Amino acid sequence: MSGDGHTSAAAMAAQICDQIRSVFSSPPPPLPPALDVLVAEVSATAAANGRVFVHGVGREGLMMKALCMRLFHLGLPAHVVGDVTTPPISPGDLLLASAGPGGFSTVDAICGVAKSAGARVVLLTARPGSGSGASRCADAVAYIPAQTMADDEEAGGGPSQAVRLPMGSLYEGAMYVLFEMAVLRLTDALKQTPAQLRSRHTNLE
Repeated sequence: MSGDGHTSAAAMAAQICDQIRSVFSSPPPPLPPALDVLVAEVSATAAANGRVFVHGVGREGLMMKALCMRLFHLGLPAHVVGDVTTPPISPGDLLLASAGPGGFSTVDAICGVAKSAGARVVLLTARPGSGSGASRCADAVAYIPAQTMADDEEAGGGPSQAVRLPMGSLYEGAMYVLFEMAVLRLTDALKQTPAQLRSRHTNLE
């Protein structure tokens, strides 16, 4: 790759990272910071010997699976909704569900089932006031003020920045960064060491 190519790639990466950074440097929302919500909720569940379940659809779902992997590495009983080994959710457990645009029919339904089973529900979303079924079930909200695909559609898909992530990817990029920060905080809160996390990584690769 030429020098210009390197510069172009570096500039693009910087613009994308700046957009993600802006999500976390926005004015304080009327809700607690998403990082504080996640760390508090997972820590409380761990202290009560509960289990953590995660759910999301599409690329949001992939980010939730990445979080579940790290929660397992932290020594927590963590499960992805829909896996064949996922146990029934029950009182004392925690469901972390993502619905960037506020709600999806499947996410709304799963949050309703978890709530009916007596579990605690935390909704990750960019639209906390959507009035969706998921938002009505939520005991707490992790507000991520980032562009979602719904915002992209409303804007007509036209560029508003020099580099604009497609189809609401800013929300998903912010999720990844948020989860990495949460894992760092939880590593301290749960008194885990890097060696302990590594020891739980699969060797079937």
